[in-house]
Amino acid sequence: MVTLPRPHRHDVMIAGISLFIGLLLYALGLHLNAGRRLVPEWVVLVPMAVTAVLELLRRTAPQTALLVGTAAVVTDQFTVGSMATVMMFTDLMYAAVVYGNARMARRLPFTTAGITIAVTVAALAWWQDVQALMLGVVTSIICFFPAVTGAAVRSHRDTAEAARLRAEQTALLAEMDRKQAVTAERARMARELHDMVANHLSAIAIHSTAALSIDSPETSREALAVIRENSVQGLAEMRRLIGLLRTAGGDGEAVAQPTLEAVDALLEQAGRNGAASGLEFVLHDERPAAGARGGGLPAPVDLAAYRIVQESLTNAIKHAAPGRVEVRLALADGVLTVRIDSPYGEHRSGPRAPGSGAGLVGMRERVALLGGEFEAGPDGPDRWRVRAELPADEKVVNT
Repeated sequence: MVTLPRPHRHDVMIAGISLFIGLLLYALGLHLNAGRRLVPEWVVLVPMAVTAVLELLRRTAPQTALLVGTAAVVTDQFTVGSMATVMMFTDLMYAAVVYGNARMARRLPFTTAGITIAVTVAALAWWQDVQALMLGVVTSIICFFPAVTGAAVRSHRDTAEAARLRAEQTALLAEMDRKQAVTAERARMARELHDMVANHLSAIAIHSTAALSIDSPETSREALAVIRENSVQGLAEMRRLIGLLRTAGGDGEAVAQPTLEAVDALLEQAGRNGAASGLEFVLHDERPAAGARGGGLPAPVDLAAYRIVQESLTNAIKHAAPGRVEVRLALADGVLTVRIDSPYGEHRSGPRAPGSGAGLVGMRERVALLGGEFEAGPDGPDRWRVRAELPADEKVVNT
C-alpha cells in the first residue's frame, strides 16, 4: 500500500483559498472564455478542482503535480476558462523549480522559454496579426516568468544553505582548534608540574625513607636537611607556576624561566640528593664560550634542555645503580646536543622512589614540539643513556 506524503499546512491553505476564489468567480459568472461553449459551463470546475488538489503536492511531488497540472490547464482552455486554474498552474510551475530536483530546476526555465517562443511564432504564422503577440505574452506570464522566478529563489536558497554549512564547518573547526589548544596547554602544564616537582619530591621520598630505616641521629639530621631544602625549593617552584597561571594572558610581570646557566647548581643539588644512593654527578660542557653562558639559544630550547637534564638527574636518583652520572652539552652546526649517561644494572643500593614513566614521555614531547630528536634506553650492559638533539636556530624554532 502506497502512503502519500502529508501535505504542508501552507500548501493546504493555498489550495483552499484558490479553490474558494475559483468557486466565487464561477458563481459570479466571471470566465476567461465567456463566449466559448464547446462543453457545458460546469465542466470548468473539473480542471479547477484537479489543480486545487495538485496544490497539496507542490512540495512533496512537484514533478507529478506539474505534469498533471499542465494537462488540467490545457483542458481548461476548452471550457469557459477560470482565472483560478491558470493562477494555480503558475504556482505549480514555480514550485516545480523551487522544490523539484536539480535537473528539473535547470531545465524548466529554458523549456518554458522555448514553449513561449514556439507559441508566439505559431500564433503569428496562423493569424498573421500583430495581436498574436499577446498570446506569447500570456504564455510567458503563465510558464516562463514563474519558472525564472523559481530559479532565482532556488539559487538564493542554495547560496544561503551553502553559507550556513560553511558557518557550521567554521564553528566546528574553531571548536576543534579550541579543544586541541586546551589539550596542548594541559599537556604543557603537566610537563611543567612534573619537571618542577618530581625532582624535589623524589629526593624527599628517598631521604625520608633513609631517615626512617637508619637508626642514626647524624644520618637523620642530614636527611632532614635535604628534605627541608627540597621542600623549600619545591614550594618556590610551585609558587612560580601558580604565578604564571594567574598572570597568563594578563599584564603581569614575566617570571624568569630556568636555563642552562643554572645547570651547575642543578648538578650540585642532585649530588646532595643522590649521595645516599652512591651517585656522583659530573658535567662536561663542550659548548663554545658564548653557548656555555647560555647566549644565543632560543628561550624554548634553553628551557627544554634544562628540563631534560633535570628530569634525567631525577630518574638517575630514583633508578640508577651506584656510580657516575655524566651530563654532556654540545653545540655545533645549529644543533644543541644534550646527553646524560647513568649507571644501569640490577645491583642498586639505598632507598628508591617509585616512577610512573611520565618523565620520559614529557621529555619526548618537549623535543618533538621543537622539531628535534630524542632517544632513551640502555647503552651497553651497564649504562643508561638519554640523548636529545634540539635545533638552536631561532628561525627553525619559530617555524
